[in-house]
Amino acid sequence: MFYYVLKYVLLGPLLRLVFRPRIEGLEHVPATGAAIVAGNHLSFSDHFLMPAILKRRITFLAKKEYFTGPGIKGRLTAAFFRSAGQIPVDRTGKEAGQAAIREGLGVLRKDELLGIYPEGTRSHDGRLYKGKVGVALMALKAGVPVIPCAMIGTFEAQPPGKVIPNVHPVTIRFGKPLDFSRYAGMENEKAILRAVTDEIMYAILSLSEQEYVDQYAAVAKAEEAAAKAEQGRRFPRLPLR
Repeated sequence: MFYYVLKYVLLGPLLRLVFRPRIEGLEHVPATGAAIVAGNHLSFSDHFLMPAILKRRITFLAKKEYFTGPGIKGRLTAAFFRSAGQIPVDRTGKEAGQAAIREGLGVLRKDELLGIYPEGTRSHDGRLYKGKVGVALMALKAGVPVIPCAMIGTFEAQPPGKVIPNVHPVTIRFGKPLDFSRYAGMENEKAILRAVTDEIMYAILSLSEQEYVDQYAAVAKAEEAAAKAEQGRRFPRLPLR
């Protein structure tokens, strides 16, 4: 119930007012049945904008940190995500990937929409990064179509680190469903999972027109942070006198 209150009464109208989203290709999202909506991830706002404009309910696999934050802010954030029907996923440890797959397949078995960001984390620079194969594994195991989606303008509206978003127009663009039934029963073959994932990422890229980086976003972030730390050690700031 709270999901629909957020969507139609509280959050949805506010998001439409602030971001003025332009919707393209909404007819590609099936009216019934299970499907995966796979999109790029540029902003914290992505979690709320897509559910606000879809006619159907969509469930995202959200990182566990959104549910375990400290203090009043943390409790409010956790309550919000739970009320919106989002599922916490631990992204660390050996079992993290399997847990995410189990949760995602549970949503699809109920003939619902599952939202996923194949990059695994938000883009820190607005570029599109290499997709992880979990989306392919779920698509093949569940035998469901994948609808590619591109969020355009959300990086400018709310870049990483910005709490209050800018008033900026946003486009949400859906592509034609991708059918991978030709790979039925081949979900244990790594080469197939990589090929399916790359096809999904190419479809997202075609919609978003981002620059593509053939590297995982988390690796790129870590390398950039290490480079900044090294630069800080080599050229430390001198105290002002």
